[in-house]
Amino acid sequence: MIDGHTHLENGLLTKEYVHQFIDAALKKGINHLCILDHTHRFYEFKDLYDQVCSFDVRQKKWVESKQKNSIQEYYSLIQEIKKEKLPIKVSFGLEVCFSPSHIDFLKEKLNEFPYDFLVGAIHSINGAIYDLHELSKEILWTKKDVDEIYKQYFDCLIQAIDSKLFTQIAHPDVIKMYEIYPHYDLKDTYIKIAQHACQAQVALEDNTGASYRYHHPEVGLNPLFRQILQEHHVKLISCSDAHYPEDVARNFERII
Repeated sequence: MIDGHTHLENGLLTKEYVHQFIDAALKKGINHLCILDHTHRFYEFKDLYDQVCSFDVRQKKWVESKQKNSIQEYYSLIQEIKKEKLPIKVSFGLEVCFSPSHIDFLKEKLNEFPYDFLVGAIHSINGAIYDLHELSKEILWTKKDVDEIYKQYFDCLIQAIDSKLFTQIAHPDVIKMYEIYPHYDLKDTYIKIAQHACQAQVALEDNTGASYRYHHPEVGLNPLFRQILQEHHVKLISCSDAHYPEDVARNFERII
């Protein structure tokens, strides 16, 4: 069993903290643990968030509050852990906030270190972050047409797939987190995503994070979306999106 997406975000970049995740994985029967962190944690990726920071000063403050480390600190930790004899397979990567206007920037930055995996994620719609609770509802969800939000989100997701920068795509339908839905049928969109993912040979996550962090009734992917991806033979990776050790493999029993 794999947990393909767990975060060090809420702790220090130390071997001790990494081992808390490994211990939690062992208790849950996970034999392959994938550890990463958001690019917004690292100073070197600051320019990736210029549109987000200029969109609203409160988003700028949020991004600045997240920037705590140099990417070199993270890579040094990876090298230390890889020298150890571990009880399970542990892979290290990055969750990258994909921005179509920053592809050249990302190509350069992501080639600086040999990560085991790279996860592309869509976290904003034209500069507006969609999952910052009341702030996002104020600046995006109550201001913009919901159908347009969904179309722009999935268009950007397909661009991330086609960029071939990533080995997997994070929580591909997490835009549903607040149970705000478009007025059009998403089936054709799901098929298009499946076709692009199949052609690019990119894995998609079956990510349980929205079910326990936002109390969304669907655990992991929308059932129709999952079915379509399976029919197109797209590789699916079980992911908890754990931001704390205790959330490793959370709700996996409901998707596997």
